[in-house]
Amino acid sequence: MTLPPSNLLAMRGITKRFPGVIALQGVSLELAPGEVLALMGENGAGKSTLMKILGGAYPPDEGELLIDGRSVILHGIADAKRRRIALIHQELMLAPNLDITGNIFLGNERRRRGMMDRAGMNATARKLLDRVGLKLPPTTPVSSLTAGQMQMVEIAKALAMDARLIIMDEPTSSLTAGESEQLFGIIRRLRRDGIGIIYISHRMEEVLDLADRITILRDGRRVGDLNAAEATHDKIVSMMVGRTFTNRFPEKTAKSSGDAALQVRNVLAPGAPAGVSFDAMRGEILGFAGLVGAGRTELMQVIFGVTPALGGSILLDGKPFLPRKPKDAINRGVYLAPEDRKKHGLVLPMSVVQNISLPDLANYRPRFWLQRRTEDRVADEEVKRMRIKTPTIYRKVVNLSGGNQQKVVLGKWLAMRPTVLILDEPTRGIDVGAKAEIYHNMARLAEAGIAVIMVSSDMEEILGVSDRVVVMHERRITGILPREKLNQELIGSMMSGRIYEPAETGTGGAAA
Repeated sequence: MTLPPSNLLAMRGITKRFPGVIALQGVSLELAPGEVLALMGENGAGKSTLMKILGGAYPPDEGELLIDGRSVILHGIADAKRRRIALIHQELMLAPNLDITGNIFLGNERRRRGMMDRAGMNATARKLLDRVGLKLPPTTPVSSLTAGQMQMVEIAKALAMDARLIIMDEPTSSLTAGESEQLFGIIRRLRRDGIGIIYISHRMEEVLDLADRITILRDGRRVGDLNAAEATHDKIVSMMVGRTFTNRFPEKTAKSSGDAALQVRNVLAPGAPAGVSFDAMRGEILGFAGLVGAGRTELMQVIFGVTPALGGSILLDGKPFLPRKPKDAINRGVYLAPEDRKKHGLVLPMSVVQNISLPDLANYRPRFWLQRRTEDRVADEEVKRMRIKTPTIYRKVVNLSGGNQQKVVLGKWLAMRPTVLILDEPTRGIDVGAKAEIYHNMARLAEAGIAVIMVSSDMEEILGVSDRVVVMHERRITGILPREKLNQELIGSMMSGRIYEPAETGTGGAAA
């Protein structure tokens, strides 16, 4: 079968089965040279599986792959690279012990007269870095780079293999706003150069800004395409979830009890210039806003005992609380769902049931053996409560989608009945449907009298979910805003260093 030469890529009727699961069923998509195609769908819709097939990692069980109108079979990742297909993963695949040049040419080193042509590779790497706008020497160690700079090295690596098709999987998930804008500029230049780009993202505003066309998957099937001119937030969401979606954020029915679950006074985190103070009330969602590097995660790690405080005091339900290790916090009902769920929140090779029971294992073995019936019952309850999509509680967490992995993290803590639940970037890399479920779960927790602390870099999330917002800048609190004062402009200016004065706007919390 052949196609008109205007198509760089076509995937026709792609089907992929795994034991007990049909991941893809008859999926087709097309990509033209110089086109940015956004691929969207809920977690578990089949996006990653489809891209792994295109990248040569999986063979399709059925269907056909065409490049430049000619049918091809990819015999592995190396074969895909030879056909100039580059896949940039969400978790960047760079070697931190090598410099930029070493990473760009890893596995494809150049030789001259039998010796490594280091000078030639450095010269080429320098030109590639100029092309992506990264003003660093090619001998710079990758371990010293920011996430945004690493992303640019990955793109330079793709250009080094003369890629005609680049797949970007959640490329902005760990980038600052400035780094994201720089990446968007690179994507537009690549589009002008005729390179086809498949862009996977859950961030709607990025997709609407960048994409020429949007292909949407749901439950392993393609449900349709939208051109940039006709695409809207509501259309995309309704196609992704299969229904009209109007209540992304829960209605604000929870009311603070007026009792402070957590009282933080002049707590000094390592590297902070001064101590910070705030209260987290029972029955509220307390948002923490700030730019990357503002110190929010570091403060939460102090409260959870990952890093001991250098000064100050904390009261938990009116009693002294200053944990020296996470176990101290867990024993008192203070739990943290960390920013990096895969590295710090889950044991990926273990099952759903094992991850849920792990932090409270002592209560599942009151004597000398594990009470597996109790363990299974609790896991079943949390799977139902969190609506975790898994064929069985014995499925390994590594095989779940990102949204369902995050629900397992929340489920393991909810099974232990928290007093304070800290959620650090709870919806990063999660689709809009899973986000809404997590927001509603957070609201139900607040209604049950739990103090929920949410760290988020998503302004829409901060405004839509929080009852009050603590804003941080350079590891200081610039102010605490009540719900009636929340607006994007004020929070944005405080994130940049403006001090909020309660007397100026009526009410609020004192800055530390």
